[in-house]
Amino acid sequence: MTLAYFLDKVIGDPPSWPHPVKWFGWTISLIEKSWNKGKARKIKGFFMLFVVVFVVTMLTSLLVWICYQVHLVVGVGMEAIIITYTIAGKSLKEAAMEVYEPLKKGDMDESRLKLSYIVGRDTLGLDEGEIVRGTVETVAENTSDGITAPLFWALIGGAPLAMMYRAVNTCDSMVGYKNERFKDFGFASARLDDVLNFIPSRLTGFLMLLINRPKYSNRKQAIMIMLRDAKRHPSPNSGWGEAAVAALLGIQLGGVNYYQGVISNRAKMGELIIPMNKEHIVDCILIMGRTVFLYLLILWIGGVSIVMANTWL
Repeated sequence: MTLAYFLDKVIGDPPSWPHPVKWFGWTISLIEKSWNKGKARKIKGFFMLFVVVFVVTMLTSLLVWICYQVHLVVGVGMEAIIITYTIAGKSLKEAAMEVYEPLKKGDMDESRLKLSYIVGRDTLGLDEGEIVRGTVETVAENTSDGITAPLFWALIGGAPLAMMYRAVNTCDSMVGYKNERFKDFGFASARLDDVLNFIPSRLTGFLMLLINRPKYSNRKQAIMIMLRDAKRHPSPNSGWGEAAVAALLGIQLGGVNYYQGVISNRAKMGELIIPMNKEHIVDCILIMGRTVFLYLLILWIGGVSIVMANTWL
């Protein structure tokens, strides 16, 4: 996990390199087009999820086992590489900075375009504050989805469970919508993703407030804001990171979004102490970096404690 953390910071996800998530996406898309029709779509969606997760977990387990049979160093190295593929810290930072840089130069059109690559909402016509809000919400939410959650499952089950989590998360991101097409077929994917993110998202929110100093309040007030507002998010997990970041920066997230012209009102999170500005993107990236470092440290303590407890038993 530590090797994976540093590999991601240095290398990230070069676009030209093969990536398992792309293979997941291709498989999920193929199955969805074939199965998401007719009756019993909820059952078909469950079997799609089972097939993808089972194949990914078994193949990863087999690959890791073979590598450990060759040598301990080979096994550890392979697990580190696989876990690196499941986390997205560097790519998330780069995506946010690609929105920030043109915004800093006053190029609103380019900034809106870059934002459209990382959010599902309509970005045409957004002002600076709304561009910043979309970017900050994405970084805050994906600190858990894209980094701490896969590391949490890697602690429990190594590379196989980290890859299992990424497979479920990819299923959810592709079919876990509540629209007419996916509300039944994506039901199982969305619910399992909620279950797998339940602990990591809450742990991430609290660690954000532990390692970062609130700008306009104290930690007790920030914790109260997070506890109050996290449950307002339509997702049972995404609100924890967003509410924590809002409390730390003294801003308000949520509000009105448009998806293909259709309005969506999101509950607001945080206290509006200052209006959002482009520097909040940089602040959010710093919050993410500190949080992930502390998270890894906590997992080290937990992992060592488990090993010591097993030794004593």
